[in-house]
Amino acid sequence: MLWMSPEMSFLQDPSSFTMGMWSIGAGALGAAALALVLANTDIFLSKPLRATLEYLEEIDLKTLEKEPRTFKAKELWEKNGAVIMAVRRPGCFLCREEAADLSSLKPKLDELGVPLYAVVKEQIRTEVKDFQPYFKGEIFLDEKKKFYGPQRRKMMFMGFVRLGVWNNFFRARNGGFSGNLEGEGFILGGVFVVGSGKQGILLEHREKEFGDKVNPVSVLEAARKIKPQTSASEKK
Repeated sequence: MLWMSPEMSFLQDPSSFTMGMWSIGAGALGAAALALVLANTDIFLSKPLRATLEYLEEIDLKTLEKEPRTFKAKELWEKNGAVIMAVRRPGCFLCREEAADLSSLKPKLDELGVPLYAVVKEQIRTEVKDFQPYFKGEIFLDEKKKFYGPQRRKMMFMGFVRLGVWNNFFRARNGGFSGNLEGEGFILGGVFVVGSGKQGILLEHREKEFGDKVNPVSVLEAARKIKPQTSASEKK
């Protein structure tokens, strides 16, 4: 009788081989399905560390002029508070969509006397200039990416299997927004509403995934809580 090792026994019983392959395939599909489900929960998303007013006040920003001026971020909100967008990437069509949403609030913010600003983490070619039609406020450079902290969070390629991200893609595309792939786009951005003086941070929205926009209604509600600083001459 010819001896045959257990490893080669499937040659005599093809059905065992077929069942084994089906089991491996089913296991792989199950693992892929589980990974897809987990990727669409918040389990693996890094939790944002909330900023303090003291942290934001000391951030160094630069103007985007030919001869840039460096100043402390607290200048932006010291007198009248401010709404500030930390842009993930100016060329991103999702960021342009959010910028347009915030810009739609500009008339009401002007009535309240609250300025609208944005910060970007890099200045590449004409990216900021091309972003300006979508954003109706001044834009500054945050080279050290402090507005994206205190703990910077990144969304890498996992973002492209999240259903929420794809929904955001389609929403922005259907809204007529387009963009490019220039620049760093994995460090997540956010939106702040900061009160005047030492009033504090009235709203802090941290992007949890690509295209996770702030609610404009919440921004306006927070802006209405800002109490402008009154100068000594105005008090008399």
